[in-house]
Amino acid sequence: MTDTRLPHEKGFHVSWDQIHRDSRALAWRLDGHGPDDGAWKAVVAVTRGGMAPAMIVARELDIRVVDTISVRSYDHQDQSEAQVLKAPDAAVMGDGTGILIVDDLVDSGKTLELVRQLYPKAHFATVYAKPQGRAQVNTFITEVSQDTWIFFPWDMAMQYVKPYRGTD
Repeated sequence: MTDTRLPHEKGFHVSWDQIHRDSRALAWRLDGHGPDDGAWKAVVAVTRGGMAPAMIVARELDIRVVDTISVRSYDHQDQSEAQVLKAPDAAVMGDGTGILIVDDLVDSGKTLELVRQLYPKAHFATVYAKPQGRAQVNTFITEVSQDTWIFFPWDMAMQYVKPYRGTD
């Protein structure tokens, strides 16, 4: 028997409330684990998905220096070769020591593998992780199967859904 499900049929839908709770849990897990007496020097969000979690982590851990790295590794839902489109401030980054790099999800690991090559001593944290990319992450909150598609709230719109059974 072959699995003929579409990506949305094994979907993990994440609400704004859920991403907020999970990002706070990520911050709590990271609290006190930075190299400077437990503190982190800066948070770098992997755009675009890492921006909301990074903002929440920075707030929870009172980290004032926040920057972004923009990496393209998807064209809609198709993965491609990862490439850096925008790098964070080099003076802040160094080799990554004391830097917390945050993304929403590690999937294949290609994005974080590229970023890790640039900043080998940074700490990599994601809210969600899939098995194939897990080796690229130091800290995460929830693991989902490789064939699960995560629907983030910034990618979704509210709309009517017909009942499974019946018309009421």
